[in-house]
Formats: sequence, structure tokens, C-alpha cells
Amino acid sequence: MAKRDFYEILGVDKGADAATIKKAYRKVALKYHPDRNPDNKEAEEKFKEAAEAYEVLSDADKKARYDRFGHAGVNNQGGFGGGSMNMEDIFEQFGNIFGDEGSPFESFFGGGGRRTGSRRGQKGNNIRIKVALSLEEIAEGVTKKIKVKKQVTCQQCNGSGAKDAKSTQTCGTCGGGGYVRQVKQTFLGQMQTTVLCPTCNGAGKQITATCSKCKGDGTNHAEDTIEIEIPAGVEAGMQLSMRGKGNAGKRGGPNGDLLINIEEKEHEHFSRDGQNIIYDLFLNFADAALGTSVEVPTLTGKVKIKVPPGTPAGKIFRLRGKGLPSVQAYGNGDELINVNIWTPKALTDEEKELMEKLRTMPNFQPTPGTKEKGFFERMKDYFN
Repeated sequence: MAKRDFYEILGVDKGADAATIKKAYRKVALKYHPDRNPDNKEAEEKFKEAAEAYEVLSDADKKARYDRFGHAGVNNQGGFGGGSMNMEDIFEQFGNIFGDEGSPFESFFGGGGRRTGSRRGQKGNNIRIKVALSLEEIAEGVTKKIKVKKQVTCQQCNGSGAKDAKSTQTCGTCGGGGYVRQVKQTFLGQMQTTVLCPTCNGAGKQITATCSKCKGDGTNHAEDTIEIEIPAGVEAGMQLSMRGKGNAGKRGGPNGDLLINIEEKEHEHFSRDGQNIIYDLFLNFADAALGTSVEVPTLTGKVKIKVPPGTPAGKIFRLRGKGLPSVQAYGNGDELINVNIWTPKALTDEEKELMEKLRTMPNFQPTPGTKEKGFFERMKDYFN
């Protein structure tokens, strides 16, 4: 099922600022909050849907990509919007929006989230990579296998960082909860907030003897081969993400994400303009004047086109549907063939003599007052 528009989900306009987006998300999230809708699957899905919308629209970079490319620009392969992100993920990232005790003001003063202590350890860092694609790969979509050097969960201690099961003890500061409560003085009076335990950093446990392999980190350095499915129609500058494919979290924390930045390889024949591709066709003067048939390349092979007599330089032919697909699946662009007249740089005596005869003939004289349009002006006329 197609995803709903993120702005529609939160009920805000596209030009909404960060404060408006945060306020709108809090309103929707509180409406569908699991505590207010126990055992209600529909409310739970809307709660997750709102969290996904806020995750994108509250981040300036992600919001810009979403505004330009839609859902594909912030595609989380294997994550978040597809329902694989659970409630703990949402409360970990956005718990301060709700307020642990339901106070309408606590979230704006660092209030804690629901289900404190449910997430252990420290989240792993994201990894950014670049993937360069040819136009042919962009036209069809492609699966790439990429080797990534990253932090992975230590196999010896299973990510705990401890030497063995006897080498950990419950944190004395938080009592194993991973969080502690603090009282802050604000202009509204004293506000109780929940913060990460400073002693165990949210783990809930303290290590008395560390793992000999990872030295207590819970992770090791390794190389991983990751399969990335890239949809057809992507553009340079677009970023895709794969949730949980980044560096492993420390001491049982969640993995970071793998962020894939798309680049385009320079093509031998074509340049790109959105969904359209542009090919420069060079004709000699005789073929342009008399007409001819020529083969031109496309992304799927060669095709033959007819060049009518009297074709001028700058004429644009169009091959419908021979361009690139839209990443939003709205059809293919076209291939635009821009005609250029080839002018020889060196002539034999015989060729010079023929050209001198042609130069004096009436049909070879330009019409007085004729002004040739530039390429971009002709492109504008083409689309109008």
C-alpha cells in the first residue's frame, strides 16, 4: 500500500516551520499514544506513521530530500515506515515529545519518555557511503553488493562488553533501570525529568571485568558485505538509507543506519535533464540539406530515425519514453536528439571549388533578418 503524504499525516502545510511540525506531531502522537489506546492496532499503526513523518520533517536535510524526491528520497529500506520499527525505537528517539507523566510542558524541558530502561546501551554510529551509477543502471534499477568496514557486535561477549555473566552487576545509581529522575527549576516551578543514568550510560549494569576481545566496548572492527536494492529513476544527490545496517551499538544498543548517497557516472553519449536524456547528433551539410536516415543510441539499444530534407542545426527530435523513469513511478521521460551540423576544418582543392560554387547559389544564402535561437530557447519552445 502506498504511503500517505507526511504533511497530510501531521496536518501541516509544506512551508511549516520546525516548531509547528513539532507541535503537530505531539498532538497526533498523543491522540494515538498506546497508553490512551490499549490493544488498538489501528491507533498503533497511526502512532508509528506519525513518528515516521516527524522523523523526516523534523530533520532539515531529510525534509529537503523529501520535498524534492518524495518518499524515495528518504527511503528506509527495511525500516521505520514499513512497520519494522517497534515502539521502543520510537520512544527512544522521540520520548521527550510525550512526557513520562503526561505533563503538557515536561516535553519542552527535557522530560523523559515512556518505558524507561527498555533500551540498553549506546546506539551505533551511522555510516555514509557513495554509490556511482550509470544511466543504464538508473533506468532499470539495480542491486549492488557493497563491502563496508564497520563495527560489528562482539561474538565473544555477545555485545555485553563483559568477560562473562558473573562480570556484571546491577547499577547502584539507577537500580538497573538505566535512567534517573532529576528535578529542574523552571519559570513554571519545579519540573521532574528523566535522564540517562550517568554511571552506566543507560545500560542498567556495571561491568566488573571486561571482555578480552572487545575490551568492554561490545563491538569489533570487521568488513561486511551488504546488498543494496536501488530503485529505478534515482538522481545524483539523492540519499537512501538502510536502517540497522550501520555500526553496531555498544553494550547491546541498537545499530546505526547505512546512508547511501547517489552519484551518476558520466555517460559516453548522453547528458541528463530530469527524466529526459539528451543526445547530440552530428550531421554533415549534405545529409541535413537532402535528408537521410541515421542510427542513434538509446539506453536500450540503437534505433533508426528519419531526418527530413532541410533540417536546420538546433532541430530537436524526440523519442517518446526513451528517457528515465520517475522515482515516483509516474512514467518515463523522453530522449531528446539535438541536431548539430558538422563543419569540416580542412578541405581539399576539389572540395573548396565545390563549396565556392555553392556559396554563390541563391538557395544557400541565409534569409535577411533571420536570428537563430540558442539551445535553451529551443528547449523552452519544445516544452511549450
